[in-house]
Amino acid sequence: MKHTYIISEIGCNHNGDFELALRLIDQAVEAGVDCVKFQTFKADSLISKHAEKAAYQKKTTDPAESQLDMTRKLEMPYEKHRFLIEYCKQKHVDFLSAPFDFESIDFLAQLGVQKIKIPSGEINNLPYLRKINALKKPIILSTGMATLDEVRYALNLLKDCPVSLLHCTTEYPCPYEGVNLNAMLTLKKTFGLPVGYSDHTTGIEIPIAATALGAEIIEKHFTLDQNLPGPDHKASLTPPELKAMVQAIRHVDFAMGDGIKKPAECERKNIAIARKSLVAKTDIKKGEILTEHNLTVKRPATGIPPTKWDEYIGKPAQKDYKADDLI
Repeated sequence: MKHTYIISEIGCNHNGDFELALRLIDQAVEAGVDCVKFQTFKADSLISKHAEKAAYQKKTTDPAESQLDMTRKLEMPYEKHRFLIEYCKQKHVDFLSAPFDFESIDFLAQLGVQKIKIPSGEINNLPYLRKINALKKPIILSTGMATLDEVRYALNLLKDCPVSLLHCTTEYPCPYEGVNLNAMLTLKKTFGLPVGYSDHTTGIEIPIAATALGAEIIEKHFTLDQNLPGPDHKASLTPPELKAMVQAIRHVDFAMGDGIKKPAECERKNIAIARKSLVAKTDIKKGEILTEHNLTVKRPATGIPPTKWDEYIGKPAQKDYKADDLI
């Protein structure tokens, strides 16, 4: 059976608060996700003092505050990562993080993480990608804002790593007309790699649709409260929404099946009820010729199937029949 790998993107929605991060993990586990994802960075290594905020960040945080100052408040201290990893082990959920700078790549490698997430903004970062490739670890690569050639460029630099690709639109929230979900299939066809979808739309419909299209990985932002301070809370699911999304995706996983067109076990019992048999349309005497005037097709399907119609038309009846008798 298909099992879509669901990543709950905590990102920086912990607001730098370790206890809030633990609560987010608890709620994600309660929802039934496979993995919780964080972001590992040093703000001063990630952002210059001249960098402006994105438009959505200006709407959701103090517009007078710089991107650097905003991001400094969202750091999860390095020393807390070990505890988060251990807590995830206790909760039987995978830990994943996206490093945003060279120091953070080294740090996650030292922690022995099994898999690395590359955020969309690093897809053309040559020295960053070379450093990731040297780890020779499985990679999940987000492709927001990228062309096929840019994806190809990144994959060439990640040649020593098993890579899964996530289609993504880097806007928060993403309008439905900006999703272009079929591009996920283009990635699959072009590169022959496992593909998934990192969603920034409001609601849960698009991740469910991506699952039905064949996504092997779904990533979705998650918060305890959309009114918390910080740039990403407004575009994140609440705990009830996350749980609903996970349940819906699991239902789709079950529904995908093996692709072989055959009667499902659950419907076999209904074949005799829903299909039909050859039935006497009127009273018929033995020896009378069966025609379209005295023969018809009705339920149940416990007699001769209507596929045999041509074999019986024009033949003499072998016995007397009352109207509605099975032939």
